Amino acid sequence: MHSSSHPTHTSSSAPNVKADDTALLSLNEAKEKIASLSKHKPAHETLALTTALGRVLAQDLISPIDVPAHDNAAMDGYAFASSAASATDEITLSIIGSALAGAPFQGQVNNGECIRIMTGAVMPAGCDSVIPYEKLSAQTDTHITLPAHVGSPGAHRRLRGEDLQRGCIALKKGRILTPADLGLLASLGLTEIRVETRLRVAFFSTGDEILAQGEASEHGCVYDSNRYTLLGMLSRLGCVAIDLGIIPDDAAQLESAFRAACQQADVIITSGGVSQGSADLTRLTMSRLGDIAFWQIAMRPGRPMAFGTIHDGTQSALLFGLPGNPVAVMTSFYFLARPALLRMMGAELTEPLLIPAVTTTQLDKKSGRTEFQRGILKRNLRGQLEVSVTGTQGSGILRSMSEANCMIVLHHHQDQVQAGEVVDVALFEGLI
Repeated sequence: MHSSSHPTHTSSSAPNVKADDTALLSLNEAKEKIASLSKHKPAHETLALTTALGRVLAQDLISPIDVPAHDNAAMDGYAFASSAASATDEITLSIIGSALAGAPFQGQVNNGECIRIMTGAVMPAGCDSVIPYEKLSAQTDTHITLPAHVGSPGAHRRLRGEDLQRGCIALKKGRILTPADLGLLASLGLTEIRVETRLRVAFFSTGDEILAQGEASEHGCVYDSNRYTLLGMLSRLGCVAIDLGIIPDDAAQLESAFRAACQQADVIITSGGVSQGSADLTRLTMSRLGDIAFWQIAMRPGRPMAFGTIHDGTQSALLFGLPGNPVAVMTSFYFLARPALLRMMGAELTEPLLIPAVTTTQLDKKSGRTEFQRGILKRNLRGQLEVSVTGTQGSGILRSMSEANCMIVLHHHQDQVQAGEVVDVALFEGLI
């Protein structure tokens, strides 16, 4: 890992790497290979509702009650029978009582009668509609006058089970629980739920040039940044993030780190060491300890990325050998590793949502590879979504990721895009 102005490995642009992207896997082909190996292995635990935010629901959650549990008032006003109203004349009703939320009116409301009612209060027997105070023709302490054409039957009344009926699915298996979901589950009277266990992901940096924070700066070396972005991305995803530190360019130490990670984690993520340079040992160690499904993709940034499986005795772990450049690390994680991790977690939705926006500038691109450019998405004065790049798009410029709020996705078969054309963007909100 490295600072925003240097690549992690100078050998990553080895001269024997072909410039022809057509010989490489497309992004979609790489995703298919990853999907074939990143399978969900169900393992559940029961959590208190207060600690379940962001966790994956392990089973369909069936509502034990109707929500709301009874017909109730949607507004403050007066409850009455709509049959008492007239289409042509005003009607006067007698006020015979009140209903509050949690304190229902006890009794029957007959023709010519009404009750005061507060929002959320149970609709009393004999009433099917509510009229808000401000819509009355007149009112006193003892009577109200309904205007003609007071409204249709059932006005301002919430029906029992209108939100959710008993026995229906409240939330589906695989849902990543949101704050609104917690509120919904609490409204059903639940205090705990079954969720998928958290995925364990070990990660480390590779390279002799990588310095830990706090070490004295040395010529030709850079401070580790990728471990911090990986820690943030994994934590935000809800994984158990196991930080194994920095591993130098030493075959024995790298093999030891892989074996240790394999014993602790379901997935291993590294950065650096996956190109063709003599010091790029990650891919070579993977070959000795496991199986490589692929190691180069027709995408930019993120072309050199090794993917496969590591074995240590009876233990196995999926491995993502990400590039060393910091933007390439984040891009590879978001569009390749993250969907796989979500799939392994049992999540229902795994791919980032792409939305269309108009580009304000020309975007250079060659057909035959997928490209990702850092963008700033905003709404223009005409109300259209438009996107512009953050500036120089080098894969070592981590600042550009910090400034961006989205990634511009230029697909495999696209070529140069002109200003004013529509492109797809993936928002960072919810990802980063």
